[in-house]
Amino acid sequence: MKNKSKMRGLFFASLGAMSWGISGVCSQYLFMNYDVDSSWLTAIRMVLSGILLLILSAFKDKDKIIKIWTIPKDVGWLFAFSILGLLMCQYTYVSAIKYSDSATATVLQSLNVVIMIVFMSIVTRTKMKFSQILAVFLAVLGTYLISTGGNPRNMTISTAGLIFGLLSAVGVITYTLFSRPIIVKWGNILVTGWGMLIGGLVISIITKAWIIPKDLDFIAWLMIAIIIVVGTAGGFSIFLEGVKHIGPVKATLIGCLEPASATLLAAIFLGMRFSLVELTGFFCILLTVFLSVKDKEAEN
Repeated sequence: MKNKSKMRGLFFASLGAMSWGISGVCSQYLFMNYDVDSSWLTAIRMVLSGILLLILSAFKDKDKIIKIWTIPKDVGWLFAFSILGLLMCQYTYVSAIKYSDSATATVLQSLNVVIMIVFMSIVTRTKMKFSQILAVFLAVLGTYLISTGGNPRNMTISTAGLIFGLLSAVGVITYTLFSRPIIVKWGNILVTGWGMLIGGLVISIITKAWIIPKDLDFIAWLMIAIIIVVGTAGGFSIFLEGVKHIGPVKATLIGCLEPASATLLAAIFLGMRFSLVELTGFFCILLTVFLSVKDKEAEN
């Protein structure tokens, strides 16, 4: 029975991570073929995903959906999580895809693991272990190889793509930190559902997201539907189901399938070609996740 639960967890975590990779490739396809702004796509993605997640949450415990708004302290954390966490992460990630590509954006976002290690080391004033120092070195090396192709005089990725990619990694950290005080109490799907909806409504108002881009055909709307249903609402809930069976540490490691699937799908369906140096940079960053997760396992 235990092995069956483990296999179920591995399957769902893998499927969720690959769903995120598919979403990234669909976003890149939109930017390559249609005049779509990253802020508009972020708004539509977050609002509709938030609604879907809240519907999913209602099937489990509909009373909690409104009850969270009766506790001022939790509402404060919810707004911080929505705007400084999820909105920042979603917008910078989608923008990183627009200014680079889905594979590079996803790999750069994976740097959140290493940034968190350094941040926690500074905050707790503890020395980093050798494996953590190695992870930081590989992260820096990987970012250097991706951004320059190994030639410091040549930027192979746009400055905007690199900055947004790094900011998306910071965004993962902020939404992780701001979600902790309320997720244990209210649950992942409910909190993320409200977070997506609130953040989406904020950016919708700022960017007037109700003005729909011109010339969006059936294929474009199909890509948007996949991003929302498969990549965001579906991917998130499926991945969480995996976490429930195998725990967050192993699930984080399996999350490496997201950049791997994004790279493979971008090469197959979008004709993207990556140099050996860039692929080496991808590998270095993914290896940092592996080292970080193995280090956490050793602590448990």
